[in-house]
Amino acid sequence: GSGDGQGQILQRFPEKDWEDNPFPQGIELFCQPSGWQLFPERNPPTFFVAVLTDINSERHYCACFTFWEAVESPQPQSHARNGEGEEEEGGEASSPVQPAQLFAPKSLVLVSRLDHAEVFRNSLGLIYTIYVDGLSVSLENVIGNLLTCTIPITGGAQ
Repeated sequence: GSGDGQGQILQRFPEKDWEDNPFPQGIELFCQPSGWQLFPERNPPTFFVAVLTDINSERHYCACFTFWEAVESPQPQSHARNGEGEEEEGGEASSPVQPAQLFAPKSLVLVSRLDHAEVFRNSLGLIYTIYVDGLSVSLENVIGNLLTCTIPITGGAQ
């Protein structure tokens, strides 16, 4: 109908909440503050970082990278019109008219207690590139590698 919809979480990492860092409720509303709407053309990707404050006054930096994907068109509509825009009478068969291609927003979100906007942009950009290029790399492995760092033991081997 109107092209308005609701956001839906398709996948998240980690899959279960961490005790000291729970998953922000309502994050799908936050990603698209003006609402989840379909657009007639593909918009360029956008990126923003906002700060959410939890009940304990702890800051959570939410980086949001949004891009637009083509969506399946709704059922073809039947229209029979004469040259002046009025419906024809006389029971002639109407021809199906395909609606124009529509694009829906899809967002990648990174939530952190650290304030590193450029690192967030680069990380989400890498995930986006892997996704749109259809590379045969497991997103779970990519995200694990982005979130993991090795800290050498003091006085140990480097």
